[in-house]
Amino acid sequence: MTSTLVHSNGSANGNAVPPVYNSDLDVSKLRITLAESLKPIPPADELVFGKTFTDHMLVASYDPVNGWSAPEIKPYGPLSLDPASSCFQYSTNIFEGMKAYIGVDGKPRLFRPEMNMARMKRSADRIALPPFSVDAVLELIKKIVTLEQRWIPNKTGCSLYIRPTVIGTRPNLGVRASDSALLYIILTPAGPFFRTGPRPISLLAVGDSVRAWPGGTGGHKLALNYASTFKPQQYAEKLGYEQVLWLLQGTVTEAGAMNFFVVLKRDDGDWDVITAPLDGTILPGVTRDSCLALIGAHPSRTHLPHLPSSLRLYPQERSFTITDIFTWHAEGRLLEAFAAGTAMIVGSVCRIGHEGKDIVLPEYEAGRGPVAQALYERILDIQEGRVEWDGWSVVCE
Repeated sequence: MTSTLVHSNGSANGNAVPPVYNSDLDVSKLRITLAESLKPIPPADELVFGKTFTDHMLVASYDPVNGWSAPEIKPYGPLSLDPASSCFQYSTNIFEGMKAYIGVDGKPRLFRPEMNMARMKRSADRIALPPFSVDAVLELIKKIVTLEQRWIPNKTGCSLYIRPTVIGTRPNLGVRASDSALLYIILTPAGPFFRTGPRPISLLAVGDSVRAWPGGTGGHKLALNYASTFKPQQYAEKLGYEQVLWLLQGTVTEAGAMNFFVVLKRDDGDWDVITAPLDGTILPGVTRDSCLALIGAHPSRTHLPHLPSSLRLYPQERSFTITDIFTWHAEGRLLEAFAAGTAMIVGSVCRIGHEGKDIVLPEYEAGRGPVAQALYERILDIQEGRVEWDGWSVVCE
């Protein structure tokens, strides 16, 4: 497929480019308007997540009569939206969180992007946004990542964070699904989650405010899922904790905006690694799925770093409660707890508080427990192309 390069005034010949619409996103109609000047790139060790954005963004709009406009990569800048747009009035907004890495071959790579695209489609369907081709969105992501390749820090643990977003733009206060939409993709360079080196986090278990509920939207990546978490997060920070461990009638769900795991010692000496099941209240995280797959592969298909080959790990997706965690700790079976997500990849938990009592977990010299460290290293090796595994690392070409 070919793309049209458009001069910075918006056309190839100096005239305005009329909108082009298609029934679905058409990558071959992509127009590229380059920025007249490029921004300076901060050093990798000075990057603050989500603060600095690249030179360009990608946009495409959906009209209920004409369909999708030709996508355009253009200089990063503000959007113009009607104040009555449903994205403002009814939170008809979805997004994805992805990363691009520079591989050992010098090429930009995405990590399991087909999973992000499948989740993006499910999220859009959940709030009745107009349909779109996820294959086309992925191709557009590859094109803008390739264009912005200079923004990917060439340092291990660093990446280019990608935020594909779809918002409802129907300019009407009627309470119904939006029949208009805007797709846009923005990118921001990201350093390591912990700038001073890995360290465990503390969690406050909260049950009076819930993040998700059965039949709700917790299993989808919707903007509306996040706003209600900010106040409990402030409360946790006031009490000296860094994140919230979300409970639903005492059952453990997620940690902050991440999936949560515990490691238990079995009677036979091997280890169970347990996380909550995908029951509709849990976001099906790409890192979560990757952790479960790698845990199940050790030691038969792969040897996770630093873990003995004689140790077998048993991945389990099952419900457990905050009471279970306290019981396992009292019995000496709770070896480790960690959280997993795109931003952190994998990070250990050092303390869990609930109703005035704390569980204090072992802290390790590496900053992560043995399972968390093994998973972090292996996933990062795959993301950066040092280890090939089941086609998870996808080159942008």
